[in-house]
Amino acid sequence: MTDAIEMIIEPRRRDLGGFEVARVLPYANRRMVGPFVFFDEMGPADFPPGKGVDVRPHPHIGLATVTYLFDGELRHKDSLGFDQAIRPGDVNWMTAGRGIAHSERTDAGPRARGQRLHGVQSWVALPADAAEIEPSFHHHPAATLPVFEQGGMRARLIAGEAFGRVSPVKIHSPTFYVAIEAEEGAAFSLPDEYEERALYILSGAAMADGARHERGRMIVFKPGADPRLVASAPMRAMLLGGAPLGPRLLWWNFVASSAERLEQAKRDWAASAAGGFAATTFALPPGETEHIPLPTE
Repeated sequence: MTDAIEMIIEPRRRDLGGFEVARVLPYANRRMVGPFVFFDEMGPADFPPGKGVDVRPHPHIGLATVTYLFDGELRHKDSLGFDQAIRPGDVNWMTAGRGIAHSERTDAGPRARGQRLHGVQSWVALPADAAEIEPSFHHHPAATLPVFEQGGMRARLIAGEAFGRVSPVKIHSPTFYVAIEAEEGAAFSLPDEYEERALYILSGAAMADGARHERGRMIVFKPGADPRLVASAPMRAMLLGGAPLGPRLLWWNFVASSAERLEQAKRDWAASAAGGFAATTFALPPGETEHIPLPTE
């Protein structure tokens, strides 16, 4: 470790049947970075013709989900009736609030052709005063997001404020989320206005205060640190963080500030399933007939 680095997180990888996911957050000694309570790298995975992703409808509360792709595409459907394909550089930002259900699947076209899929799925915990807001969904095409370049580094601001730019994505607490691509030797910095900040390396490598870090690592920096960051190979990475929100409880797909709220969400999903999802807290996305049952553990 250096004076600038608080910890290094090595993701836990698992194979979901030809599709590898790297779970970075939550981590045993670092449950969140700013409001980011969940962070998964999907792939990269090459799906042959006829194969694809089929994440059946499932519920969320107390968070916003964000899917960001580098390769491939997915189809989002939710209980509000939104039906939206997401492609590289776009942002699908779904605010669950008091409750929403959604699915993510590979469309017929990409499934028939086969495709390479690579991206990041993150959950941003909502602050206490927004945890029970009405659910919503917003799609932001790549062309609507701020992009800036400097010294061999190209960055797209996914959400929040950073480097003098502001994303159009609606957030509820101080947050920054940036996708960067850097040539070998390109130097870049961290936003200095946030207490909690991290860098996740998707490909290539980076030097942080003289130490080399390879792909698949999340580097969490100490508050106030100003490390020297340089791409030591052509690199793709995510910068993320923001203001700490305080402790959050996470069970399955639910985020809450109390165990009682988690138990209520469990009861609501079970009741919705038992009632056929009609006139209940959670509804299935239009056209969907399946769902992921409540876990038994």
